[in-house]
Amino acid sequence: MKNFFYLEGAYLIIGGIILLVTLFVSTRPFMAKGAWKKGLFWVSVVLAVLIGAHYKITTQRMKTVQAAFENGKTILCESRMQRKAAQVVYVKKSNEWFLKDDNFVSPNYVRPFFSARCILK
Repeated sequence: MKNFFYLEGAYLIIGGIILLVTLFVSTRPFMAKGAWKKGLFWVSVVLAVLIGAHYKITTQRMKTVQAAFENGKTILCESRMQRKAAQVVYVKKSNEWFLKDDNFVSPNYVRPFFSARCILK
């Protein structure tokens, strides 16, 4: 749960904006009385389910990637430093990479890679 706000922060902000739009639209004069209650309830339920599912899927992928890395498998991480055709960095334990918290770190590479943004090869 420590990474929840880090992983889902942007989606929580977007969800808040969606709730504000729902509140604005459902309180207009052409809407039925009490529409704002139903609207906010159902939009909140849908957003909670979607954000919760995204968090669960992301944390499961992180665990899978970290376990595979510990077993010596190759992990693919996107490098946004290079805007060329080869934007993938191959992370492997035998290439001096190690896992520090949830980040892949190497003394030979400038920046770490968050395991949520990597996949198994």
